[in-house]
Amino acid sequence: MALLVTIIVIALLFDYTNGFHDSANAIATSVSTRALSPRVAVGMAAVMNFLGAFISVKVATTVGKGIVAAGVVSQSLVLAALIGAITWNLITWRFGIPSSSSHALIGGLVGAALADVGLHSVLWRGVLDKVVIPMVMSPMIGFFVAFFFMTLLFWMVARAPAAPVNRWFRRLQPISAAFMAFSHGTNDAQKTMGIITLALVAAGRLSSFAVPIWVIAASATAMGLGTLSGGWRIIHTLGSKVIKLDPIHGFAAETSAASVITVATHFGLPISTTHTITSAIMGTGATQRLSAVRWGVAGNILTAWVLTLPAAAAVAAAAYLVISLFS
Repeated sequence: MALLVTIIVIALLFDYTNGFHDSANAIATSVSTRALSPRVAVGMAAVMNFLGAFISVKVATTVGKGIVAAGVVSQSLVLAALIGAITWNLITWRFGIPSSSSHALIGGLVGAALADVGLHSVLWRGVLDKVVIPMVMSPMIGFFVAFFFMTLLFWMVARAPAAPVNRWFRRLQPISAAFMAFSHGTNDAQKTMGIITLALVAAGRLSSFAVPIWVIAASATAMGLGTLSGGWRIIHTLGSKVIKLDPIHGFAAETSAASVITVATHFGLPISTTHTITSAIMGTGATQRLSAVRWGVAGNILTAWVLTLPAAAAVAAAAYLVISLFS
């Protein structure tokens, strides 16, 4: 029982780090364009994240049943997966790099399973279909959706003076930011729900994988509190280092990314909200000219994306080996 409680606490801690690590996803553009003050933006994002977590459990089911074979899951494996994910989250947060908390958690699950049982413990088809392909496709889709939406908006306001356009979209941006925060909650909070439910099954507290309502509420609360604390380093990276944003760019990027995330959640795909909003920001910038995007910063972000799965897996595998010595 003590181990199960420890896993639940650590899972909620991961959810909390996910909240402050990914708060930038929802509000960076609104803060950088001054559509919202930092405090108001963070508060709004926390509330919308909380509400979004109650919408669905499809992504939670993918994380809990679609990555690792059910018969090999133990409490030690789940604990090691969480240690790997949290460690990578903290490293990337320390350096202000917007990496994927989702892929850190999935990498942790894969790494711990490999250390415990071996290659056959991982549902590789599920990892490919539900993780790797969406990991590659979601940034590309986010980029092009934002590019074409931004092009459409420019066409609509082509003859309007710049000052009124900025005022209109500064007023619209809180709506797009709320949509982005809500979609983030629908997708990201579910990963913690999945891992806690997996631990409950492994401990024999549940006979089958079904997410209890208290798990949903606890995960939603942890993510909301994490968002409320704000990940200011990453907000600065997304909001100003990738591209200089005007309100119209922020509105286009947030609306495009939130739409992609909402569709992915509907199909139970645990995509990276970080990947999606970052690529959407790049897509809006590319409508001006390719040189408007600071590709050096984008390259650093891309490196973190590539490293997240194997790095979190390696840390989780090492954590599992250490845990197994004491269990």
